[in-house]
Amino acid sequence: MSFSLHVGSSAPDFYLPATTTKRLSLSALRGRPVVLVFYPADFSPSCTSQLNLYQEALEGFEAYAAQLVAISTDGLWSHRAFAEAHNLTFPLLSDFWPHGQTARAYGVFRERDGICERSLFLIDCSGLIRWSYVSPVLNQIPGADLIYQALEDFRARPNA
Repeated sequence: MSFSLHVGSSAPDFYLPATTTKRLSLSALRGRPVVLVFYPADFSPSCTSQLNLYQEALEGFEAYAAQLVAISTDGLWSHRAFAEAHNLTFPLLSDFWPHGQTARAYGVFRERDGICERSLFLIDCSGLIRWSYVSPVLNQIPGADLIYQALEDFRARPNA
């Protein structure tokens, strides 16, 4: 995997099926920061823990006016069942077909496994990547504190 997007890069737009609406694009979210979460699979123990943690932290992200969006290569029906089973209220987007196209655009598709790396991106109001994180181990869950710190740094230096 080659991670080619860096801080200051334009975030690739996407238009994907979503659990909260028919489809969602990054460009439709312009005007507020977006916390973009790539995760490997619905219903896996680590992903379940991660997204449940982010649901618990959602109010804190919203205090920064940030929109949380999660993407995996699972299909929309799986996403809907997963969101319902765990009361997830933020959008889950399906990067199922063309398989992993959005994850590839962000440099976080695991070709050999057909899934996303566990990774995070903070995208500013104009669509620039301001912060990113890729877990060094696939089952290592990045805590909400990493996201809070990125949001706080962005708030302190919005034009950096």
